[in-house]
Amino acid sequence: MKGSADWLPSLWKETFEELLDDDNELDHGDQWTLNFSYTQGDTLTTEERKRGWKTFCHSAFGNLKCPSCSKVWSSAKVTVLFRYRLRGERGVAIMRPFGQACRSCHDDTYARPGFSEDEVERALLKLCAKIRKNCYGEMDDNDVGGEPPHSKNYSKPHESDLCEACSQGICRIKEE
Repeated sequence: MKGSADWLPSLWKETFEELLDDDNELDHGDQWTLNFSYTQGDTLTTEERKRGWKTFCHSAFGNLKCPSCSKVWSSAKVTVLFRYRLRGERGVAIMRPFGQACRSCHDDTYARPGFSEDEVERALLKLCAKIRKNCYGEMDDNDVGGEPPHSKNYSKPHESDLCEACSQGICRIKEE
């Protein structure tokens, strides 16, 4: 299993900062931060839209560990939701990772996903492409929105009864 089964917010924050500082992914002179919310949904109110909020939903490969029985499994269909906006010279992205329930326990407890460094970078590069397009008007020149091959070709069927995002009507897998 590649990557940790532990949820590591620091990996996401550090990778985001590296993409901004070293790789100049959002090279517009604005200050961007990445925060986390474990309750946000994908629906924006009219007021939130007026204030410039946008959403981006991503499906990633992650590892999960049941908090009840400690069983560990991988999933190519972990939903990650981002909200983002730019106001003045300050941008903020707020991320929510959605969990999955353990097939063995069925106790309505969702395991938070862990991700490899490569998967975190891939998700954040897609987020940066959305930010460049929607906040700065840049064209999306290399179809960064395409899913990696493993998420469509080499995965088991989606188990929506175990998916936290499905339980809230947010899961991207339904669209595929």
